[in-house]
Amino acid sequence: MELSFQRDLKLSPEITCNTRATLVENPNVHRETVLIIAAALVGFLLKLGIAYNTFGTNDVASFYMFAGSLRDHGLEWTYRNGVIFFSNFPVFNHPPLTAYYLELIDYLSKNPFLREYGLTFPFLLRLPGIVADLIAVFILVRIRDLTSQRRIPTWAMLLFVLSPVSVMVSGFHGNTDSILVMFVLLAAYACLRERPVLCGIFFAFSCQVKIIPLLLLPIFWFFWRRRQAATRFTIPIALVTATLWIQPLVKFPLLFARNVFSYNSLWGSWGISYCLKLTQWSQFKGGFFNLPIGATIVVWTLKVAIVCAVIAMSWRRRRFSEREFFDSLAYAWIIFFVLAPGVCSQYLVWPAPFILLLSPTFYGWLTVGSSAALFFFYNNLTGGLPWYIGIARNNADGSAQLAPWALFPWFTLFVGMIFFWKKRDLG
Repeated sequence: MELSFQRDLKLSPEITCNTRATLVENPNVHRETVLIIAAALVGFLLKLGIAYNTFGTNDVASFYMFAGSLRDHGLEWTYRNGVIFFSNFPVFNHPPLTAYYLELIDYLSKNPFLREYGLTFPFLLRLPGIVADLIAVFILVRIRDLTSQRRIPTWAMLLFVLSPVSVMVSGFHGNTDSILVMFVLLAAYACLRERPVLCGIFFAFSCQVKIIPLLLLPIFWFFWRRRQAATRFTIPIALVTATLWIQPLVKFPLLFARNVFSYNSLWGSWGISYCLKLTQWSQFKGGFFNLPIGATIVVWTLKVAIVCAVIAMSWRRRRFSEREFFDSLAYAWIIFFVLAPGVCSQYLVWPAPFILLLSPTFYGWLTVGSSAALFFFYNNLTGGLPWYIGIARNNADGSAQLAPWALFPWFTLFVGMIFFWKKRDLG
């Protein structure tokens, strides 16, 4: 496989008059934009249709039971006790904002009018992610229109807006990952527009969905530090986070840190940990909890390696331009996914828009590998087409459901990391 990875995007913080004139006068640009938006609306309706007519995966059931626990017992009790869906996975590991949303849609789903029209909890859970995908398309179109040279090819944009990965994760799976992606992309776009306060607000909200965007914080911080705006970026993050985390930070900080910050994905479900598990050595067996000492050492070694590698890459590229800033975000995701000891299926939407901006060719290969992996995975969970409900068995052997297929996207990312390392982009 020949990978013709190129730097496909040149970003500028301001739209020049010439660029505006070009966009207005060039009918091809207008037609391409109309085509992309039309395809995005088709994808939007397709995801809505899937969400309306399916239940989703067991994540939907877990969220439903978390919502009931939050309603009946409150946030602290839910963090402490979770729910028993699978006997070895009762933990609620999401930030408070997700908990508040679950309480909201639990209340709305009991409304007779909404229930009459099929607007149930599974649909309402997936609705924000579907809308977030559409917003992400508009952001990328805006970035594309700001680019005077080497704009994202139309084929790549169409692949993004109709990506099978996005359709399966946002339309069927049932989680909050697409919302996270939207907020990170909005924060990155605010960097392009030189808006540190907005960037800080959007970045803070991404961390309220899941905490993984904290991995990207050094990239954003170095970007604004060079522009002497680090304080204007940091203060909104602190204010939003303090406001939304005040309850757990004041009342049960250790419990909150244990659940949210110490979460490990399923050992043996992805890449390196799967390959180690294949050795059948007792030290590399396990699932979510009570890992053997060997697996525990590997998990923490890989976590430290990810953080150190991203910080080192951020420092090395701290003086680069806006275009290289977007590249840095893509490199951080590549590092994470290559070294991560465990990855859930829905995580595969995280790097998509950033790798698209880095290299449409690489994005195309990654989408093919990820789409194949997710299709076989969900098809296995649901027992075949047509899909309605997918039940993952989160036990010691649960990795067998995803990991073999996940080698497709993992190997693609691994090859990409080696390629960019040789080009000294990551080193």
